[in-house]
Amino acid sequence: MGISISHGAGGSRSGLTISNLGQHLAHTLTASEWREISDLFDGTFADVASIPPHEADRIGELLHKAAGHRLMPTNWGDLATHIGDSANRAARAGQNWEWT
Repeated sequence: MGISISHGAGGSRSGLTISNLGQHLAHTLTASEWREISDLFDGTFADVASIPPHEADRIGELLHKAAGHRLMPTNWGDLATHIGDSANRAARAGQNWEWT
């Protein structure tokens, strides 16, 4: 299964890639921050998730925070930043951020 993310995330990512990123996010965010976004990365999200702009902005913020953490491997941090940028673009445009 592949995951496509709107607003410039560029192509799709495999479910395994998203799950692996989630493992890194879980280790670099606080427990409460991880709970805010875990459903997107642990395989429990719906087939299509449409995330309102204010939530997309928060997700982007958390992804950027995790990407800069000292325990985040560079390649996973780059992916978190890329997806976070996509979330922030949707929020700035006032559009829902789509995961399919």
